[in-house]
Amino acid sequence: MDLKELENGVNPKVHWYYQSKKVPLFRYFKKLTKEQGKALTVIDFGSGSGFFAIELQEAFPNMVKEVLLVDIGYTAEEMAATEGSNIRKMHYIPEGISDCVVVMMDVLEHIEDDYAILQDIRNRLGENAHYFITVPAFMSLWSGHDVFLGHYRRYTLPVLRKLLDTKDCKIDSHYYIYGWIFPLVWLIRRIKGGGETNASPESSDMKPAPAPVNFLLKYINIFEMNFRKINKLWGVTCVSEGRIK
Repeated sequence: MDLKELENGVNPKVHWYYQSKKVPLFRYFKKLTKEQGKALTVIDFGSGSGFFAIELQEAFPNMVKEVLLVDIGYTAEEMAATEGSNIRKMHYIPEGISDCVVVMMDVLEHIEDDYAILQDIRNRLGENAHYFITVPAFMSLWSGHDVFLGHYRRYTLPVLRKLLDTKDCKIDSHYYIYGWIFPLVWLIRRIKGGGETNASPESSDMKPAPAPVNFLLKYINIFEMNFRKINKLWGVTCVSEGRIK
């Protein structure tokens, strides 16, 4: 989760983007734990504030064994304060963890060598490991927002599939979300002078919205999530769900 997105006073507990974006994660986790018939460890890689993993733990307290928040930005004091608790902060994924799901919410675009970091994660995990990944979609949406947040790239489903589809990983489902707002976002970023080679560091596009607008955007996007798995054409975000062998 990009902590810089919160600098404009955005509250993820109410903001339409975060509240709709957690929906496919919740549905995947619910489906996964139902199939598994047991609680799973949630590993939030590049967790930042840990918003999504903590929301998951609060929504499914009986199906989350523990939450591991993994981020190199944590201080020694922050990590020490969580030792022995059910939600722990750490710099690296401990080796050999089984029965888990790795959550990466808009993380890979921040990493120069995304393939190498995925290989490292795979090597650290034990048996019965799964993943849920989101990344920003389409370089045609590249803008000062991406520069400000420190992104290296945006993805498409074929690019993400090529990155993930190895002997160590089985993709169960991948799709775009925020498809209905894609044309509007594209148009706004063209007007603002974005593009693959034309963007200057400005600020995050994520800002608080007036309550009625926030309400409308939240529920329109939540409704769209019902059809997410058939959207292979376009969207603001790519999603991939699967199993790490």
